[in-house]
Amino acid sequence: MIPADLSRCVVRAVRCAVEDGELPAEGVVTQRVVVERTRPGGVGDYATPVAFQVAKSAGRPPRDVADVLARRLRAEPGIEQVEVTGAGFLNFVLPAPCAASLVREAIVWDIVIRDVRGGAAFLTGADHRAAAGLGLRERVVGESVLRIVRAVHGTGVSTGAPVASGARARARTDVRAGAVDREGDVAPAAPVAPLAPRDADVLARYGADAAAWAMLTAPARETPVFSDVLLTQGESSEFFRVRYAHARSHALTRNAALLGFAAEPGDVDAPELLRALADQSLVLEAAAHHRAPERLARHLVELADALLDFQHRVLPQGDEKPSAAHRARLALAEAAGTVLAGGLALLGIDAPTRL
Repeated sequence: MIPADLSRCVVRAVRCAVEDGELPAEGVVTQRVVVERTRPGGVGDYATPVAFQVAKSAGRPPRDVADVLARRLRAEPGIEQVEVTGAGFLNFVLPAPCAASLVREAIVWDIVIRDVRGGAAFLTGADHRAAAGLGLRERVVGESVLRIVRAVHGTGVSTGAPVASGARARARTDVRAGAVDREGDVAPAAPVAPLAPRDADVLARYGADAAAWAMLTAPARETPVFSDVLLTQGESSEFFRVRYAHARSHALTRNAALLGFAAEPGDVDAPELLRALADQSLVLEAAAHHRAPERLARHLVELADALLDFQHRVLPQGDEKPSAAHRARLALAEAAGTVLAGGLALLGIDAPTRL
């Protein structure tokens, strides 16, 4: 079981508990459950507050609901341990992620990248018109939120309200399942109001991608920090490290081809990189749920740093001949590069293959 499966497993447990009469049928509707990495000092690998959500409609204490769900989830294959803590938090321990399955999961991100670059599945003409009167930050954050929400919830969904305005407001969307955009999927971007002088200066100095990174990594109530670090091509710049890690994944593929071998999924001992890849879907779910693209940006930094640490093990060293281990490591590095490209695309930032 990968972490993304855990959310669906919890939803199934809630539904089965209702069907079997362990939870009242009236009002208990759970379509999606947010599961997140346990915070430092917590128990297990992952946690969810779903019992609090269900308890409101079930009229039961959250701890009772959590105990009901925990009994069911302990019987699920692929979950090593389930524990209830506090007033009703469910905590999970999962087996170590499988490299080969994560490589296969990365194929999904090829589709994400194509859709985002094409634009058809994510931003409609109505979306562009809704964003036309906003400031630069609100526009950048709002469009990123739309991409993330639609990547998670599907592409046949339309916004029910424009993104919010305000210098420090989080761009929000009211995405309602089944609300279809009657004006068609694709329309030319509407004319956008001229940028404020300060926004124009920021774009001129830092460029669109670096400026977007600064805006998207700042939480809603914080002011973005624009500094020369954004222009630095070195370890001090998170923006550089994320795009450089993506470029390095392509360089590894090119160099492997020169050495006469290609990627082939297999077992790899790379716990930090495997964990970061396994968490990607959960991070995306949380970013969509909270309308918080900074969560995705922070995770891309974690993934990039893990890949940059791992890259030195991918290619043969000295007189070493390419082996199955090298092919498996290359496949994992390529998967990480694909996920980085998909994440950057959802943020509206270019992912160069050479840097």
